Amino acid sequence: MESVHQIKAYARELNLTSLAAQIEPLLEEALRKEPSYSDFSLTLLEKEILGRRAANLARRIRAARLPLAHDLDQYDHAFMNGISPVQMRQLRELVWLDQKFNLMLTGPSGTGKTYIAGGLCFEALKKGYRCLFRTMDQLAQTIKMKEMTTLAAREYKRLLQIDLLVIDDIMMFPLDKETAVGLFQLVNQLHESASFIITTNKNPKQWAEMLEDEVLATALLDRLLYKCEILRLAGKSYRLENRKTIFNDVVQSS
Repeated sequence: MESVHQIKAYARELNLTSLAAQIEPLLEEALRKEPSYSDFSLTLLEKEILGRRAANLARRIRAARLPLAHDLDQYDHAFMNGISPVQMRQLRELVWLDQKFNLMLTGPSGTGKTYIAGGLCFEALKKGYRCLFRTMDQLAQTIKMKEMTTLAAREYKRLLQIDLLVIDDIMMFPLDKETAVGLFQLVNQLHESASFIITTNKNPKQWAEMLEDEVLATALLDRLLYKCEILRLAGKSYRLENRKTIFNDVVQSS
């Protein structure tokens, strides 16, 4: 129908992309159900709003750079790492984020630190918070290059505008003096306006060794731990316990 094509053209011109994509099934449904003009108008606007929200969430998820495993609905509570289902439910409610609390996930490799941090970041994104997930190595590169490249400067500006910053594997490797100072400056700028989720396998005493500066390590920890819940994860590595193999379970005889 010519009128349908015209509606789609007008919708695209007005940047109503979700409405343009769905107008035909919406019109067919309206013919069957015969809603009032106001109800039909409401349906059209709802479809556009929901489409925009979904597109916006997808864009923010891409910008956040979440790890591949980040859906806490798939979390294996049978894997005992020190966090109970009740605690996980409370964490997912994000009351701590509204209160500008930090979380520090500590423990050996493979105990779920990155998965949980990414999952909580995903929960916050779905609720409209501005969130970024960065490894310490990615953050270090931004700190080093922010005065040299436009891309790094833009990334650093984005870091200063968020509600939640996840720093994964902090202190995994030693930091040079310039990067360590830059990390402190970033945390110092954000610690009263945003929350952090930190994952680390180092205890606070080891932070001073990795930074080679006890005073700087103390100042950094002071800001991160002032309002912070420390979650100590334990147990065997989930990855090793659930290791994939290229071989079949069936033993073939020679």
